[in-house]
Amino acid sequence: MAKLLVVNPNTTESMTRAIGRVARAAARRAEIVARNPAEGPAAIEGPDDFARCLPHLLAEVTRGERDGCHGTVIACFDDPGVDEACALVAGPVTGIAEAAMRAASTIVARWAIVTTVEPAVPAIENLVLRYGAELACAGVRAAGVRVLDLERPSDSTRHRVLEAARALVNESHAEAIVMGCAGMSTLRDDLGRTLGIPIIDGVESAVRWLEDTLEQRRIS
Repeated sequence: MAKLLVVNPNTTESMTRAIGRVARAAARRAEIVARNPAEGPAAIEGPDDFARCLPHLLAEVTRGERDGCHGTVIACFDDPGVDEACALVAGPVTGIAEAAMRAASTIVARWAIVTTVEPAVPAIENLVLRYGAELACAGVRAAGVRVLDLERPSDSTRHRVLEAARALVNESHAEAIVMGCAGMSTLRDDLGRTLGIPIIDGVESAVRWLEDTLEQRRIS
């Protein structure tokens, strides 16, 4: 059985537990190990947090390989440290942004991304270009909510995320919404019921891509 490391790059353990639940529900065969660093930012909401999390994140990735993990999910929509992690470990590594964009593009022609705060938008737009998804991505919009507010979302938080997603559907004609934060998984069902379109979760997409990748490597 494959063993997958799912790393939350921030230090908020309750968020790691929630991410782990999503990953385990998504896994068809793999064992999931969900971890976060002991040091670094409590949430990643811009370039400074990205830089601060990196050395601690990479330490967790190498520890995961020592503990027998066959692949790694980096569970932050900025995809921090993916290239560096690929250079450190033998197994496949994916960020949830790359996995979610890949998954969205297999089911619809046009999709859009809802994220948390405005400082997160430029980095995500750069990832869209990096992954060659600019023709499929109808836009990136911040809901104006903090990452840690997603742990136990209030009615106001839910409303802001929903309205940002609805605007992308109405104004940009998005056919699916990609949730641009690992912490948004608690809102997936609400968004899907209300908007009536596919809602793509990056953690789920990443776990399933890694399972398929490892299976193909085993067969070949």
